[in-house]
Amino acid sequence: MEQIYIEEKTFEKQNFQDNPLKRGEYEFCRFINCDFSNIDLSDFKFTDCEFIECNLSMVKLTETAFRDTKFRDCKMLGLYFDSCNEFGLLFSFADCILNNSTFYKTKIKKTTFKNTQLQETDFTECDLTGSLFDNCDLKRATFDNTIIEKVDFRTSYNYSIDPETNRIKKAKFSIHGISGLLDKYDIEIDNTK
Repeated sequence: MEQIYIEEKTFEKQNFQDNPLKRGEYEFCRFINCDFSNIDLSDFKFTDCEFIECNLSMVKLTETAFRDTKFRDCKMLGLYFDSCNEFGLLFSFADCILNNSTFYKTKIKKTTFKNTQLQETDFTECDLTGSLFDNCDLKRATFDNTIIEKVDFRTSYNYSIDPETNRIKKAKFSIHGISGLLDKYDIEIDNTK
């Protein structure tokens, strides 16, 4: 199937369920208020692209390439980032909803998650070295055999991370979030004096 190349184009208020995006490579493109939900983006390449106020829920991402791609104010439920093309995988998320997604075994060092919901998201065996979770809701997110060295969780909340089953050297936590490191012990922490 023929692949196209699109550069520096803005797509606004497009419903790609009705009018599918052509498979190909998109560079320096902006997608604003577009609906991608439930479509197949397999083998697409997005380089230096921005997705703003888009719905990408349940999108198929087999071998999809995201290279320095920014997502802002996007709804992204149930995505399998572990099926993306690993080469150059680099993205950031701000004000997004990423609930029920998976980053299983991905290498996404220095990724920024800002004001983002990550409820029930799977980070099992993921390499998050040097990443930032700024004011993120990590309720029931899974961290198992995850590399979270130098990760900043200081402003995030609702996480449960077992220090014995994850690599957490030099990770940053706030005093308010410290209970998230002790959940498995089923102890009560009283913060009154």
